[in-house]
Amino acid sequence: MGDEHQQLLLDNQLCFLIYSTNLALNQVYRQLLAPLGLTYPQYLVMLVLWEKDQLSVSEIGERLFLESSTLTPLLKKLEISQLITRKRSAKDERQVIISLTQQGHNLKLKAVDIPNQISQAASCTPSTLNNLKDQISTLRDNLLK
Repeated sequence: MGDEHQQLLLDNQLCFLIYSTNLALNQVYRQLLAPLGLTYPQYLVMLVLWEKDQLSVSEIGERLFLESSTLTPLLKKLEISQLITRKRSAKDERQVIISLTQQGHNLKLKAVDIPNQISQAASCTPSTLNNLKDQISTLRDNLLK
């Protein structure tokens, strides 16, 4: 096969490497999050709220690169699980404010070791993972320009 065709091999595709790595990561997260009763997308929402509570749906969506139509079903399930509340903003009725319940705050204590468990599962040092994170963040930011 000529060099011009090498670039079309599946194993030479950066997008496939990222995609398949994401699948592998999701498998590990699924196992770690099951005892918490969370899916990976729900975990991402909780991470945002643990960082800063009482955000609008649009603020959470911006942070996670998600449309509100994708986010709303996640938020409804988290509300049913009594981890968050959804209330209309007193300042602007069009906005829905998402807040952690006490149970949502408490769940953070159970999730605190998940990043370490991911590092262990990846068999990488924290500095290796931080370098990868920085490189992938740069790639994402460049693609979004």
